[in-house]
Amino acid sequence: MAAQIPDRRRFVRQLVRHGGRGFAEEYGLPVLNNPANLYQLLSLAQILRGSADHRRATAAARALRDRGWNTAARMAASPDGERAAVLRAYDQRAAGTLARRLGATAAALAERYGGDPRRLRTAARRDPAAERALLRELPGVDDGVVDLFFRDVQVLWPEIGPFADRNALTAARRLGLGSSAQDLADLTGRRESEKLAWLVGALARIELDGSYAQARQLATA
Repeated sequence: MAAQIPDRRRFVRQLVRHGGRGFAEEYGLPVLNNPANLYQLLSLAQILRGSADHRRATAAARALRDRGWNTAARMAASPDGERAAVLRAYDQRAAGTLARRLGATAAALAERYGGDPRRLRTAARRDPAAERALLRELPGVDDGVVDLFFRDVQVLWPEIGPFADRNALTAARRLGLGSSAQDLADLTGRRESEKLAWLVGALARIELDGSYAQARQLATA
């Protein structure tokens, strides 16, 4: 889709307007700057990382939260078997492995940072590379998990931005919006980290849902 910059900016406004408030929030997981919600974003990233179905993955994350395992300490204290039983309702293949991984990550986060990802951020001195490195030191967290966490948390931790994950960038290229997070930031406004996070979330969902035809209709709306 070839488009001039003003047209692309108008298209981006439509995508943001119709695309919900970020990836996680669209599925009922608020992006708030407190230990519980930040931990839930991290556990969602872990579940998404190993899932072929993002809707089942987000439903699983909500189910774990609704069982009361909404903080790192509570997740770590829950039995592996009970976590696996909840996850198995959404994905039969690797529920046991994922349950153990979530428990190990939660235990490490609770031990090292009191269960508060903001303390990890402070330890990293708000440097994105250091934040990534400290997150990767948690068991069960790899670069793919960090990418999915950064996608949403950039609205709260602006030093991370501009950031876009692989799915969002794939959609951006296919829709003629550029090929980098900076390209997207230029279209939303350099200081509009919230709008960028919403755009990135909308683009990621377009790629995961394959809803390109519906998205292209917004370009002429």
